[in-house]
Amino acid sequence: MTIRVLIADDQAMIRTGLRLMAETEPGVDVVGEASDGRTAVELSRSLRPDVLLLDIAMPVMSGLAAARILLDDDEAPRIVILTTFDTDENLHTALRLGVSGYLLKSSPPEQLVEAIRTAAAGDSLIDPAVTLRVIAAFASTARLTLPPEIGTLSTREHEVLTGLARGRSNREIADSLFVGEATVRSHVAQVLRKLGLRDRVQAVVFAYETGLIRPGGPQ
Repeated sequence: MTIRVLIADDQAMIRTGLRLMAETEPGVDVVGEASDGRTAVELSRSLRPDVLLLDIAMPVMSGLAAARILLDDDEAPRIVILTTFDTDENLHTALRLGVSGYLLKSSPPEQLVEAIRTAAAGDSLIDPAVTLRVIAAFASTARLTLPPEIGTLSTREHEVLTGLARGRSNREIADSLFVGEATVRSHVAQVLRKLGLRDRVQAVVFAYETGLIRPGGPQ
């Protein structure tokens, strides 16, 4: 199955670089390019890409505004934010909106390809370089009491959510719990359903923002 990708960035050289990196990967087809957020929304609705690589700082309409509009659509593409983190204070907003990935533009090509494939598969990825800052941002606003939805999780589902919040892959969670990877995928799906979350990124946000997990806690 071919993964259809749309690239949105106001810099032509970056769009060209992203296209070259993406199209060297078998099964990935770049179906269009946009230089501003409004065009990104229009092309997403007309071309129906599987994955949208979206810059935040763009003219006419920001990438964040475009993501907010698109993620309200029933047939929204999976959105991977590409940005320079040190100059972008909108990370937490993007993750709350439900984007499927957040990568630095300085990330290596293999990480971009991984993000595309991960997003297309219905999962999500956050650049390891910003993970600690993500945790700090959401942990700083943690609630004093846990939300009632936590009580709907089984003990094993709670353990899986903790693993997600610690940034572990399905394989790593499976190894730590001595179960199969398919079992972990099933638990992840149940956690997302019970908590009304879109994907793993929102699960991480939920865990830290609610105070379920705190930085420096037991690993």
